[in-house]
Amino acid sequence: MKQTLSFSNARVLVTGGGSGLGRLLACGAAQRGAQEVVIWDLSEQRAQASVSIIENRGCQARAMAVDVTDQAAVTRMAEQTGPIDILINNAGVVSGRTLLDNSPASIERTLQVNLHSLFWVTRAFLPGMMERDHGRIVTISSAAGLVGPAKMTDYSASKFGAFGFNEALRNELRQQSSHVSTLIVAPYYMSTGMFSGVTTRFPALLPILPPATVAIATLDGIESGRAVLVMPWFVNSMPLLRLLPPDWMDQLADFFGINHGMDEFHGRASDRV
Repeated sequence: MKQTLSFSNARVLVTGGGSGLGRLLACGAAQRGAQEVVIWDLSEQRAQASVSIIENRGCQARAMAVDVTDQAAVTRMAEQTGPIDILINNAGVVSGRTLLDNSPASIERTLQVNLHSLFWVTRAFLPGMMERDHGRIVTISSAAGLVGPAKMTDYSASKFGAFGFNEALRNELRQQSSHVSTLIVAPYYMSTGMFSGVTTRFPALLPILPPATVAIATLDGIESGRAVLVMPWFVNSMPLLRLLPPDWMDQLADFFGINHGMDEFHGRASDRV
């Protein structure tokens, strides 16, 4: 059964809310009537920039510098944040390097930010949601979590893990007959600095998505009670490739351009370690 949840008068937390999709989600939540939007970001300056935009629109917001990979820091900052109605796990990095070109430090950072932080942040806020039997936990994954493209071994592994995290958590909550619900969001590549250099072979089927489009669809999905949101619609079929013999799977993946245009992809400069 779908469990709808309005942003009106809700307290919303967005990790990685200081830029990109996170900032759009935070601003969108405020526009939809959130009581307060809390911005967690590694950079206090970025977080405060998002807060300034929200406050200029007459809404209440708070900036907090948090390293979501630090379990102790997450627990401490969650206590300062207070109860949350809608948690949006958005923080993410991408290296844009092959397995052998990537450094161990970069691989570890990708897994820590994109996957491990889901456990620490959700564990920090879930008890309060369970106590009130009310809440929504949103995990921003990626189409790379459905089929792993080249030069994204660490990123794809982390996003595959995000799907597993969300699915297991959803089943735990269903087993407990809880009114706390989950949403997994998996967009194709977005036109942000995170994926600069990536091109697509069939823009009509697999377009490079405007982040504003992804943000609006995600906010709509949160309010409507959706459990899974994959964008664009064609990406839903990607996991079906695994039902085919490996050679066929590779040929279709190549035909649709899963690895197309990756030569110029080097990830976001600020994410390189």
